[in-house]
Amino acid sequence: MSSEFIKQIVTGFNYIVFYYVLAINTIYFMQLIMSAFGLYDYIRKMHYSDYKKYTTSVNMIPISVLVPAYNEENTIVDNIKSLLALNYPSFEVIVINDGSQDNTFHKIVEAYNLKEISQPVRHLIKTKSVKGIYKNLDIPNLILVDKENGGKADALNVGINISKYPVFTTIDADSILESDSLVRVIMPFIEDHLTVAVGGIVRIANGSKIKDGKVEAIGLPKSNLAMFQIVEYLRAFLTGRLAWSRLGCLLIISGAFGAFQKEAVVKAGGYASNTIGEDMELVVKIHKTMRKSKSKYKIKFIPDPVCWTQAPEKIKDLRGQRRRWQIGLMDSLFKNKELLLNPRYGIVGMFGIPFFWIFEMLGPIIETLGYIIIPLSYVFGLLNTKYFVLFLIASILYGVVLSIGAILLEEYTFSKYPSVKQLFKLSWYGILENFGYRQMTTIFRMDAIIRFKKFKNDWGNIKRESFSANKEENNKSII
Repeated sequence: MSSEFIKQIVTGFNYIVFYYVLAINTIYFMQLIMSAFGLYDYIRKMHYSDYKKYTTSVNMIPISVLVPAYNEENTIVDNIKSLLALNYPSFEVIVINDGSQDNTFHKIVEAYNLKEISQPVRHLIKTKSVKGIYKNLDIPNLILVDKENGGKADALNVGINISKYPVFTTIDADSILESDSLVRVIMPFIEDHLTVAVGGIVRIANGSKIKDGKVEAIGLPKSNLAMFQIVEYLRAFLTGRLAWSRLGCLLIISGAFGAFQKEAVVKAGGYASNTIGEDMELVVKIHKTMRKSKSKYKIKFIPDPVCWTQAPEKIKDLRGQRRRWQIGLMDSLFKNKELLLNPRYGIVGMFGIPFFWIFEMLGPIIETLGYIIIPLSYVFGLLNTKYFVLFLIASILYGVVLSIGAILLEEYTFSKYPSVKQLFKLSWYGILENFGYRQMTTIFRMDAIIRFKKFKNDWGNIKRESFSANKEENNKSII
């Protein structure tokens, strides 16, 4: 291979990187602007809406809360306690023990004095066998289902089969909802009958004081890794998902907290058990099913209902998490490749899916190659140092603007981090994340692409700490 040919490849790739960075940052900036207007409209609506009066209304849509649990002995009791205390007129909590190998099942039974009952199950979706159903007559809205291990998706499908209400919400066993989250997340279903799914915002609990399943005081973690993730989550939810929702092509509702119309989910075939990205796969399947049947529908994101979750504080745990996310994304895109640039699926097929293919799935490849090609450009004398420095500064500033913008939107709207010290610290980490953290997560995602087949069906082991731990222990919690 001649040096001239290598020079041509390097030069061509430099142009690709230039236009790629320009395109993705422009899209992200447009999302930030759209989200600002969206949050303004939402806050105005909530200001004139006395939503709290609905917490006691007998006309509210009843909700089934599904909690899949596998080896969750450290958090499950706190989680259930939090859910049973939710401020909502009519709901049931269905905990699905997915063949746990620790004391998850026994801890739930003992904590709530549950007894096995005989109850018929509607098999709306095919699942693994149910071994037993447990209840306490004094806690009529709590149901424990013990089943054979089949994975998170299978557990959720069992919950759907057993649930009796028209809308269900899912929450991870390591997460906690705020008391009025159900009221807020159900409002889109009440306001617009076309709504079939709603995603809520997820925030990081590390560093906050949690007692009896409730967040008593919001704090920031001591862990640098967790701090970076707080900024990352704010940017992803308050700008990214809110913008996709306004465009009508939201493709991901976090498995940590989302609400769905049961009928629409059953028509779509329920959660797919052959993927570790079951949350995205379900939303894409709903889009496909509704578009194919030419039914009008809406999938929305609400920035207000808050779910608190634990975040990784060790690099190996973060690597495993991001690998799962990337593999789940790729698997879903591959399974639904017919949507790509297909006008039959409207804006979802023509814009949403292509974005995820180009920038979310292929993005790590382009970025990683950039770390290799740019030094080669310097070796072959193809790198204009002055131009490169200016381009690098502009790219970093774009990233900083997006992160600081998300933090300012949070302060303007919900003020979950009210102190000046907290805001300053978040802003500082919003700058620092551009120098190492983002590159590290890109490498993790690249590793997932390379080893896609090996880890395609591997969820991995997740260690969790009790929410009831003291402050020092809370700062050590990992996912």
